[in-house]
Amino acid sequence: MKKITGGALLLSMMFVGVNAQSLKSPDGKFEMNFQLKQGVPYYNLKYNGNIVVEDSKLGLRLFKDTSIKFASEIAKPEDAKFDLNNGFTKTDEKRDSKNETWQPVLGEKKNYINHYNELAVTLNQASAARSIIVKFRLFNDGLGFRYEFPQQKNLNYFTIREEDSEIDFPTDMKAWWMVADYDSQEYQYQETKISEIPARWDKAFDANASQSLVKNAVQSPLMLKKEGKEPLYINVAEAAVLDYPASHLEVDAQNFKFKTHLTGDRQGAKGYIQTPSVTPWRTIIVAPKAEEVMASKMIFNLNEPTKYKDTSYIHPTKYMGVWWEMIIGKSQWAYAEPESNVRIGQTDFSKLTPTGKHAANNTKVKEYIDFAAENGFQGLLIEGWNIGWEDWFGHSKEFVFDFITPYPDFDIKMLNEYAHSKGIKLIMHHETSGSATNYERWADKAFQLMNKYGYDAVKTGYVGDIIPRGEHHYSQWTINHFYRIAEKANEYKIMVNSHESVRPTGESRTYPNYISAEAARGTEYEAFGGNNPDHQTILPFTRWMGGSMDYTPGIFQTKLDYYFPGDKRFVKTTLAKQLALYVTMYMPLQMAADLPENYKKHMDAFQFIKDVAADWDDTKILSAEPGDYVITARKAKGTENWFVGGITDENRRDYTVDFSFLDKGKKYEATIYEDGKDADYINNPQSYNIYKKEITSKSKINFKMVRSGGFAVSIKPVK
Repeated sequence: MKKITGGALLLSMMFVGVNAQSLKSPDGKFEMNFQLKQGVPYYNLKYNGNIVVEDSKLGLRLFKDTSIKFASEIAKPEDAKFDLNNGFTKTDEKRDSKNETWQPVLGEKKNYINHYNELAVTLNQASAARSIIVKFRLFNDGLGFRYEFPQQKNLNYFTIREEDSEIDFPTDMKAWWMVADYDSQEYQYQETKISEIPARWDKAFDANASQSLVKNAVQSPLMLKKEGKEPLYINVAEAAVLDYPASHLEVDAQNFKFKTHLTGDRQGAKGYIQTPSVTPWRTIIVAPKAEEVMASKMIFNLNEPTKYKDTSYIHPTKYMGVWWEMIIGKSQWAYAEPESNVRIGQTDFSKLTPTGKHAANNTKVKEYIDFAAENGFQGLLIEGWNIGWEDWFGHSKEFVFDFITPYPDFDIKMLNEYAHSKGIKLIMHHETSGSATNYERWADKAFQLMNKYGYDAVKTGYVGDIIPRGEHHYSQWTINHFYRIAEKANEYKIMVNSHESVRPTGESRTYPNYISAEAARGTEYEAFGGNNPDHQTILPFTRWMGGSMDYTPGIFQTKLDYYFPGDKRFVKTTLAKQLALYVTMYMPLQMAADLPENYKKHMDAFQFIKDVAADWDDTKILSAEPGDYVITARKAKGTENWFVGGITDENRRDYTVDFSFLDKGKKYEATIYEDGKDADYINNPQSYNIYKKEITSKSKINFKMVRSGGFAVSIKPVK
């Protein structure tokens, strides 16, 4: 337990009063104090007069221009004179405020409110004749701060060894976390006290296609809860990660402290900076209720408005895909035998021996198109359509795909014409195998092909180690690559959905065509290592805080022994919970991931997926607790239709929905999809009950969710 003597506390309070700069939130509930202690910058944060973040250091360590060594982060004492973390005096401060309403191109609400007070403190480091600015923005839901580097003689080009922004909490709290990794967020979440993280860390991960773990560090967003009579929920994350590496959080478990740890390259460099420049925002969202944390849009508000002149081509999309059958092993991406020694531009794929399991073939794709069109979907994703999948993974092969040449059994012209005749747009798939350099070389030709055939959305993939070799999925170079691709796609009026990429941190405000990403453990892992029943109740508090996820729900046939007798794999939810995910998870690019044959057996339940919207005018988090349950209501964009979804973890739960969010005096027809009385995610996952009921704003309905179960409600006004 941390201790501070009365005398030290008094001296600290006197120091704050004389030297600190204070900033309050617009509603006055938050107060941030900044101060210099012997030239070292610190900040703290209070909520309703109580300390939430104790005095925490700020600063960065830098390399001397010529001191970067291969794979070295070892700092020598003499290197300290290059750091930007001490020897400061305050030379200026500026204050500002803003209260605006802006409209996301795609979003959970029609309007987002951006209301904050700002303090910018200029710090001069006399020993090096250079200065930086620390900027704070205090909202009614928390704090954001970043470093700014004006252009100047002695701070023109520099390289970051590490950023040392600290967040020092006064007490041990419950934490929902995953291990830090420079290359993946595809891990199960852990639930422990902060003090217990190191003991759990070694047991908190499994293997991944690309993996660079950071010992005793965790990834952000990090969700925390101060328990007791007056609980407090805290979310630690970052916003606007652009031209900078993504960060992780080193854990000081004894002192309940976290420190920024940036993703580096193979030289140990964390960021190559040319001034003027700014870092991402470090964010701390605080609320007495978990629902208020989920509802926060602070991370998006800390991103810049888009500079795109035309966003009319960006639209929500409900789609199906030739995908799940490859994930479970029923079909394959490759046309010929795996591990064939193929070369793009040299191998004649028409002369290879087909496996007979290639899914992206003309006959099968037309069947998917027919089903998608009959049921009102807008798009169809097809993976494995292009040559090169025979040796695509694990060889650090740079020229692995060309993104324009189809396999012999995929007639791209015919299939596009067939799809368009039925009102379906095909969704392009560009797996890069981590070879980002190759993708950039081919991007123009690939997007030109998409324009030629009427594709307006692409799913990109980055499975495996990044090329250029020595970079990581979350290092500065690769993050710049992701946004170069988004900008290039905008030139061709194309929407982007990236997989195995960096997690979004609100950048959809700036790059609205970058409409979704994976960057977490999605439904595909149900066919790999599995997802725990509480997984979907944690994601909205972590991965979803910075942007939508392509989670790919909608699996009705949850037991894989249906395909492969004796197979022990299964999706750890009920069918009703799969429906509820379409509401509890925000997905403007919304997939019905299962096979058509499985939907045909449950068309009554499939109706909810057909009806549910993908973009919203309003969202209300009715009730939520991380790791336990989430109940969400959303109003469909441009309509009076509402949808409600509720999910639970491995525990049974009752929840009564209060429909007071509906317009008073109106009558609505509610179609309810709920777990059957005998449903169970292990023993009877496909048991569900559907019924209709007339409701008003005064109505209340009790739902009984079984283990890893849920419910979904479709609500339409009675005319």
